[in-house]
Amino acid sequence: MKKRKDKGVLSFDRGIRNFISQFVALDNSSNKLIATSTQFNIETLNPEETKNIVNIKRINDIRRLNKFFVAVNEKLPVNGLYIGCCETLELRRKRLLRKYPWVLNRIYLFMDFVFKRVIPKLPITKQVYFGLTGGRNRVLSRAETLGRLYSTGFSIVEEKVVCGMFFFVAKKVSKPKPVHNASYGAVFKMKRTGKNGKTIYVYKMRTMYPFSEFLQPYVYEKNKLEPGGKFKDDFRISAIGKVFRALWIDELPMLLNLFKGDIKIVGVRPLSKQYQTLYPSDYLKFRHKFRPGLIPPYYADMPKGIEAIVESEKRYLEAYLKNPIVTDFRYFWKAFYNIVFKRARSK
Repeated sequence: MKKRKDKGVLSFDRGIRNFISQFVALDNSSNKLIATSTQFNIETLNPEETKNIVNIKRINDIRRLNKFFVAVNEKLPVNGLYIGCCETLELRRKRLLRKYPWVLNRIYLFMDFVFKRVIPKLPITKQVYFGLTGGRNRVLSRAETLGRLYSTGFSIVEEKVVCGMFFFVAKKVSKPKPVHNASYGAVFKMKRTGKNGKTIYVYKMRTMYPFSEFLQPYVYEKNKLEPGGKFKDDFRISAIGKVFRALWIDELPMLLNLFKGDIKIVGVRPLSKQYQTLYPSDYLKFRHKFRPGLIPPYYADMPKGIEAIVESEKRYLEAYLKNPIVTDFRYFWKAFYNIVFKRARSK
């Protein structure tokens, strides 16, 4: 793919033009075609004269990305489109593997991982990194790109790789959602519902890319659920995250919640607000009467599908009401057997 002198700005290939033209008329003055990485250039747009925004400067070169997306959101009407592009982590990896000979490309990939993905995330080195690079050529996964868009009031209309670059078509559906304490760290907190509907924060080892939590509705809409109740083909999970889940490493920080009394050893899984929409409302009221657990009844019964999971939880909770100690003891050892001998895992 040919590029101009500024490598972050794409040449307007026919493939790119054809893709964009499916969604906006480029000859319409209300559809703003720009190539910028600065928030100032967005803020100068007149919202009364702006229907859609197309930015052919890749978002990898935008330092304060969420603030940039918020500025775009503020200039668009509801249902207005924002079309942009990104070299995703996956596309970057393929490009670097092709660029250098074997062995050397692996060494380069490792150094690239350390400098472009580890150093920018560490509190000690983050400011130094952005001071040196100005936020240019940052590494973004597909999941983080789409998650940031959802967090700033957009939904995804289309996503496609065109001319070696990942393009997204995002529609403004609301004002930006407040993002508190966005974290890139290895251990992070997830907002969940505990006993009596109280909000608790569950500690987990990060297995997903940043901002993935905003993509739950999108992933469910695109891929639905696996038989075990997990999202099918969940692209939000990183490669190292799959290893952590297979070895149960991601669950270890939840021991802190156990010590705090937020959860108990055996109990129903603490759910997010988004995931609760899959459950019957009358059952949720009953479910909220109980403290959630570290080991859910799922691993004892191994149900297939959301309806079967609900029935499995009901059986556990009804048995727990009658005899708490015996029920938890029985479910613990049944889950232990399935995990150790039948290799039941969180995928």
